[in-house]
Amino acid sequence: MASDHSGSTATQQSGLVPHDAEEFSFLAGQAERLGAAVPNAERIDVASSAGAVVSAIAYGDAPADIVLLHGAGLNAHTWDATVLSLGEPVLAVDLPGHGDSAWREDADYSPHTIAPAVIGVIEAVASTPVVLVGQSLGGLTAAAVAAARPDLVSRLVLVDITPSIDQGGPEKLRAFYERLEFSSREELVDYAVSFGLGGDRVEARRGVHLNSRVREDGVVEWKHHFATIAAHALDASSSARTIDQAASWRDLETVRAETTLVRGTRGFVDDSAADVFREHIPSASIVALDAPHNVQEVAPRELADVIRKAHS
Repeated sequence: MASDHSGSTATQQSGLVPHDAEEFSFLAGQAERLGAAVPNAERIDVASSAGAVVSAIAYGDAPADIVLLHGAGLNAHTWDATVLSLGEPVLAVDLPGHGDSAWREDADYSPHTIAPAVIGVIEAVASTPVVLVGQSLGGLTAAAVAAARPDLVSRLVLVDITPSIDQGGPEKLRAFYERLEFSSREELVDYAVSFGLGGDRVEARRGVHLNSRVREDGVVEWKHHFATIAAHALDASSSARTIDQAASWRDLETVRAETTLVRGTRGFVDDSAADVFREHIPSASIVALDAPHNVQEVAPRELADVIRKAHS
C-alpha cells in the first residue's frame, strides 16, 4: 500500500506547491495493467548543502541501490511503470526545478550545476554504491554524478541521451513548450498526445495530473520551472550548449562504472548519434528498445529488464 510521508519544509521553497496527497493514487491502476504488485511509496525531502529542498520517492521496504533521474520537464513519477516492472526497492529523484523539488533562482539546470544536489540525496537516502539510471537531462546529470563520485555509482544507464544528441530532439521540445497555459487538464492531455509524449491516453492523463497544477484562476500550467526556460536551455546554437557537450563527454570518458546506453528507436538518439557515442565510449553497451524518447513510460518492462541486468 502506498504511503505519503511529506516533509513540511518543501512547501516553503520557491516554485513549489504542497505535496499532492493523491500522487500515489495512480499506482494501483498501473500495477493492475502491468500485472505487478503495488509497492510502499514514501515521499522524502532532503535539504541540499545550499538549503534548498530536493524531493524524491522511495519505493519498496528497504534502502534502494537503484536510483532514477528523469528528463527535463518530467518528474520522479515518470518512472512509476518501470519501478512496478522492476519489483525492487528504487529511489526516484525529482531533479531541482522539477516535481516537488525547489526551483533555482538562477534557473540553471545544467548537469554539473544540479549534480551536487543529486549526490546529496544519494548519500542521505540510498544504499551505495547504486545503479544510477538517467533519462535525457537526467542521463547527463547521472554521468556528472558518476564522474565526480565514482564511489557512489556501480553501474550507469543512460536512457535516450548522448552529449551530441540529434538536434531534432531539442527542436521538438522547444516547440512543445511554446505553449504554457491551458484551459483544463484534458486540453493539456490532448496537447501532450499530439506530440507523441506520455504513452497512451490513460498514461498521458496520469502524467499530466502529476506534472501540472491548477491556478486560482482555473488556468492549468506546468508544475516545473523548466517549461518557461526550455527554449533557451536547449538552444543548441549557443556557446553554453557547446561547452556542456564537451563537459559531458569528459564526464562519460572519466566514468569508471560499466555504462549502458538505451536508445528509443523513435527517440532522440539516432544511428549517427549512437555511432558517435560508441566512438567516445567503446566499452559501453548499447541497447535499442521500441519506444520514443520517454522509454520509461512506453517500454517499462523492457527497460526494467535492462536495469535488472545492470543490477545483477
